[in-house]
Amino acid sequence: MTHWKLNVPIEDVKPERKGLVMEVSAAELNEGYTHPEWFYTDPQSGALVFVAPNKAMTTPNSSNARSELHAMLADNPEVGTYEPANNFAVASNKNAEDYAAVGGKLSAELAVNHVSLSGDHRHNDSFSVVIGQIHARHNEPLKIFYRKLPDHEYGSVYWNYENNALGDDYHKRLDISHNVFGKAKLRFGQEDPQDGVKLDEKISYTVNVEGDIMHLEFIKDVDSDNPVKKTFAMNIAEGNYLGNKYDAGYAQSLFFYKAGAYNQCSTGVVRCTNNGMEAGDYTKVSFYHLELDHK
Repeated sequence: MTHWKLNVPIEDVKPERKGLVMEVSAAELNEGYTHPEWFYTDPQSGALVFVAPNKAMTTPNSSNARSELHAMLADNPEVGTYEPANNFAVASNKNAEDYAAVGGKLSAELAVNHVSLSGDHRHNDSFSVVIGQIHARHNEPLKIFYRKLPDHEYGSVYWNYENNALGDDYHKRLDISHNVFGKAKLRFGQEDPQDGVKLDEKISYTVNVEGDIMHLEFIKDVDSDNPVKKTFAMNIAEGNYLGNKYDAGYAQSLFFYKAGAYNQCSTGVVRCTNNGMEAGDYTKVSFYHLELDHK
């Protein structure tokens, strides 16, 4: 946990962060920080467990609760979160030498144990959790989703690319979905995605940014003799992805990895309820392996 900080969905107890969501430093994580509800090690499986309710204190600019790690690459805790020394860049960044690294890799093996049982199925964020991200300063070139409708046995894994709309075009941001296992944007009454992933089934993902290219690898049936692998690659620097004129590309952006349980089921437009854990109004993800590499 040397290069991570953590957010959990409660108010911070530090006086200087009064009124803000809990932020746990790398030093605190390395001293063994846990929370009995939101961040702990499962005593039987050894997995690192992240839990987030449908409504709780959130980070600025988000209405969604999270129990989530945020990569911090600087060894000096005094370096600011968004300073280049705490982040990585792509090769075409004109100031790439100022960053902690050019490119980097995040690898994870995990199982989604629960997603919210409430929500409006017509909204794509209902019944879903983000289990990994590449985040830029404002927008997100990568969000990895797991989503399962309550009437389905199988859930879907897919990833979104958000066009990097900036300045006066910021309201033109758009998430572009890519199916991995199962299918994004399913609605009640549609067929159960038999090629998807059940709750508690292990999957793995590897995100590797090399040069300007984001390489993605996803595996399901990871413990079987016949694991199923899907791969993707895209240039995240060049922009105009799939002809989107508002996509400026991410060539000059800073980047950081995130991993955990970022609950997409909020009580606002997604219409999820917040009736407690007993009602199923939460998400839970167990990580069996998590590795960050910026060599």
